[in-house]
Amino acid sequence: METAAEIADQKKMALRLVMDAFHEAEADGIDSDCMAQATLFYVLKEFVLAYGEEAVAAFAERLPRRILDGEFSVLRHG
Repeated sequence: METAAEIADQKKMALRLVMDAFHEAEADGIDSDCMAQATLFYVLKEFVLAYGEEAVAAFAERLPRRILDGEFSVLRHG
C-alpha cells in the first residue's frame, strides 16, 4: 500500500508529465486550447471508466464552485 507521500509524489510527477506534453504540443504547433479540450475529454473518459457516469457527473457538478473559488487560478497558485 502506498503512503500519502508516495501518492503526492506520483501526482506531482503526473502533473509535470502533462505540463511537458502541453509544451511539446505547443512546440509542434498545436493550439493550447485544442490540447486542453482533448485532455479534458480524455480525463473525463478515464474517470467514467474508473468510477462510472454518476460519480463523474457528481464530480463535474462541483467544478463551478471550485473554479469560482480560485482553485485552478494561475495567479493564485502559479
